[in-house]
Amino acid sequence: MARLGIHRDFLMEFAGLEKHVQKRVFEVFEKFAAATHAGLHLEKLTHQRDPRLRTIRITDFWRGVVLKSDQGDGYLLLKVLPHDKANHWAANHRASVNAASQGIEIRDDVALERATTELWAATRQDGTRLFVESAYPDKVLRSLGVDAEIIPIVRLIPDEAHLEALHRVLPEQQYDVLLGLASGMSPEAVDREVVQVYATASRDATDQAADPLDAAMTHARGRIALVSGTEELREILERPFDAWRVFLHPSQYRIAYQESYRGPAQVLGGPGTGKTVVALHRALHLARRLPVDAPDGCILLTTYTRALAVELERCLGLLIADDRLRAKITVINVDALAYDVVRGTHGGSPVKLVTDQKEIKARWARIIRRLNLNFADVFLDQEWRHVVLAQDLRNPEAYLKAPRHGRGTALPPIQRLLAWRAIEAFEQQLHQLGERTFLQICVEATSRLTDQAEPPFRHVIVDEAQDLHPAQWRFLRALVPEGRDDLFIAGDAHQRIYGNKVSLRSLGISITGRSHRLRINYRTTHEILDWASSLLTGVPVDSVDDDVSLAGYRSTLHGRHPTLAPHPSKAEEIAAAVARIAEWTASGVAPEDIAVAVRFIQLGRDVATALERAGLPTHVLGSSAPGAGVRIATMHRMKGLEFRCVAVLGVSEGIVPMRAAITPIDVDPQQHQEDIATELSLLFVACTRAREDLLVSCHGTPSPFLAPVADDGMGAKR
Repeated sequence: MARLGIHRDFLMEFAGLEKHVQKRVFEVFEKFAAATHAGLHLEKLTHQRDPRLRTIRITDFWRGVVLKSDQGDGYLLLKVLPHDKANHWAANHRASVNAASQGIEIRDDVALERATTELWAATRQDGTRLFVESAYPDKVLRSLGVDAEIIPIVRLIPDEAHLEALHRVLPEQQYDVLLGLASGMSPEAVDREVVQVYATASRDATDQAADPLDAAMTHARGRIALVSGTEELREILERPFDAWRVFLHPSQYRIAYQESYRGPAQVLGGPGTGKTVVALHRALHLARRLPVDAPDGCILLTTYTRALAVELERCLGLLIADDRLRAKITVINVDALAYDVVRGTHGGSPVKLVTDQKEIKARWARIIRRLNLNFADVFLDQEWRHVVLAQDLRNPEAYLKAPRHGRGTALPPIQRLLAWRAIEAFEQQLHQLGERTFLQICVEATSRLTDQAEPPFRHVIVDEAQDLHPAQWRFLRALVPEGRDDLFIAGDAHQRIYGNKVSLRSLGISITGRSHRLRINYRTTHEILDWASSLLTGVPVDSVDDDVSLAGYRSTLHGRHPTLAPHPSKAEEIAAAVARIAEWTASGVAPEDIAVAVRFIQLGRDVATALERAGLPTHVLGSSAPGAGVRIATMHRMKGLEFRCVAVLGVSEGIVPMRAAITPIDVDPQQHQEDIATELSLLFVACTRAREDLLVSCHGTPSPFLAPVADDGMGAKR
């Protein structure tokens, strides 16, 4: 039976093809998926490195490159390129099987030969080598999957910069092995963390096909998707940017499909490393393991905001086609679920919420004046949220004894009692008005759950965990009984944008020995990732009970360097942004694959007006059901989303960081610094939403956050 595989790299390139070419690609390769391709002509080339590589006509101008099995009926779709480029690519490349994982690898023989020549030319006079034989004998490298043809090249690499330059030339698994060694990992650690991960993927493969290419594609988890029919092929090609969710790197697969964890487990990683994808696959894995009589909705997949929950719901639909399995998973954000629990205990009656932060601060200010206290409204609000609600303190005695970690202003006992008077008055006012904040809803929901005979869920999976408050964590803990596979947590402290910090250990959630880190970015180009990461230089980030270093974090993609553009006025900044967006659309990028991120939504509306005048449709996220057009959103709303091209506007002094979001240094110096770090993380999040191209601009004085990425003050960094 014919077997069609699609290489991961092909999908990103396919998304950039014109629609009529995409249509022809599907028409040609649906014949492979349907095993009706016998009459199609696969053209051999002369003087090619691998005779199994063939080209196939897509149009008069475009050709596909296919790897054909020489012993069976397996086919691997690798490229769709203009005619001459397709022939050139097919002539220079070769397929091989990794000795350690048995997975298929594609290598550019001509580029490897050229790299060898260049490395000889770059040989340092002092003879410095990154992989000297005395430290890394041939036997060790071979045991890690580096093949005999690659080892002579490896011996010439002088430093990590030259190794990085080879990452698109070397076979992927072999590059991962070398990168691990170069970063200081021992051969034993590389074997455990890289080689065995790939090897595990191979052992997990259940298809023992006689066709060697079929088997090698099956073992190449994370790089190749096997297509079982025309409908599956259609789904993948209609949503190429979504289809990356089909692919799990072996390191991701190992985490998502671990048979069982003894208790709570955690996956960490920077933007684009696939934490959410791992969480989605974990939900699928747990759903498959449920007993037949398990009730629907007994697995909870949750996150911080409603918008992110909607995105999780959409992605889950892409991943799980089986309605029976899908019904086992409930998707809802934490606050909404807590609200439902509390509302249920009130006979279904609505619960009155107060969510306007300006109104909350005004109430604190009135209480301060009434009690004649010497506190700032922002200080008391933060004290209530970050100390009292965070530790679930119910009386002044508990508050007097409570630690105040993260609070920079000391409070002696008398001052604490005065603060408690204000906090008590604030809570009493809410009670009298029949109102609650969402954090209070979480506290009450937790209390209600402890009165139930058993928790409502069997498994809880949490995405974007870094933004959750301790009160929300206690609620999550109460939703599921302690035991195997109770909590699965995905997050990244570098993307914390709501200022909540928590020690899971202090809440009885121990992840010791069950925490994993992802370091490969599959979404954002190396150039964008490097640029955005440099924004964080020198800024400490507190994690959820784990190391947060960006060391070893890298992208597998390359593209344009981000553009940093200063402008004298807001009008000129908007005009330049409109011109750049017009360039993107003219190059074939759909408006829906373009986003504008702003700190204030009013600037976004101004940009939307200018785009509409230029004939470019827009849609302000959150204003209504998604429609056609360039996406306009605040930086907060961009969280969890991704686009081919992103323009981040208004990165000016006084706007980013936003003055109103920063606690005055004389009120609380530590909170002041943490607020600045939160605003910086927000900018980092906005920039890393871009897959291919990033524009960052400002008007007037640039934000101080841009200093690490500005050349000569405010030139474009290229």
